Amino acid sequence: MPGSPYTDLDRPPLSAARLSRALTAPLGPWRRLDLRPETGSTNADAADAARAGEPEGLVVVAERQTAGRGRRGRAWQSPPRAGLATSVLLRPGEAVTERDWPPAPPTGYGWLPLLAGVALVEAVSRLAELDAGLKWPNDLLLGEAKCAGILAEAVPAAVVGEPPAIVLGIGLNVTLRADELPENPTGLPATSLQLAGATATDRDPLLRALLRALADWYDRWRVAGGDADACGLREAYLASCATVGRQVRVLLPDGSALTGLATGVDPDGHLLVDTAAGERRLAAGDVLHLR
Repeated sequence: MPGSPYTDLDRPPLSAARLSRALTAPLGPWRRLDLRPETGSTNADAADAARAGEPEGLVVVAERQTAGRGRRGRAWQSPPRAGLATSVLLRPGEAVTERDWPPAPPTGYGWLPLLAGVALVEAVSRLAELDAGLKWPNDLLLGEAKCAGILAEAVPAAVVGEPPAIVLGIGLNVTLRADELPENPTGLPATSLQLAGATATDRDPLLRALLRALADWYDRWRVAGGDADACGLREAYLASCATVGRQVRVLLPDGSALTGLATGVDPDGHLLVDTAAGERRLAAGDVLHLR
């Protein structure tokens, strides 16, 4: 049947009912799951929900995005049901007494995309049995190819002085074939779990594993008051980071570039680069490209 989600048996649809039972309260860590057959951008949908007053814990999932975004407005698109496109709504500046979560300081929010990267590595390594790594700040690597991207966006509060909400989006290539991969002439080549030889490409357990790992790391980070060292997040990130220890060339928004050895990630999530002019601390927003 034309338009049926079962026309490609390698790409069956997700079930909103099954995912909600597994991932939302009272049995799961999230509050509400919204599965959409198609949308422009899951990040935009979650941001709209945040502006409308939606509480923390919303998960938006789309079978197809028509206007998915990466950092600095770069496009992120995939055929229907060939990948995972999901965004979660977080409010890290709000205390949650029943979960022993103090407010996390805004200085720690830069760790949220890195936290998502750690959760993604755990899910892909465990289910797909692939050796995954992270390119600072927001790419999942399989070998030297990009398989996933992460985008964190702040949504200002309606009341001046209140902390922003954070929308955390993840796009993972699962069953894309070689002729379906996006072109990226200025960056890394793309790949998918299937092309990389994954032992499992069923999106349902992949999504469950990803969202559970994300919730687990977020809980640890919140209990620690947003301290990435105290909750073990910085150690876990450095263990998977393929950028640290390499010579890098960093393109900056003003058109200039710097080169040097990436030596670490500081307590605020900034990349440390040892250049000829001394050590530089780079936030994700300071970087146009990193190679």
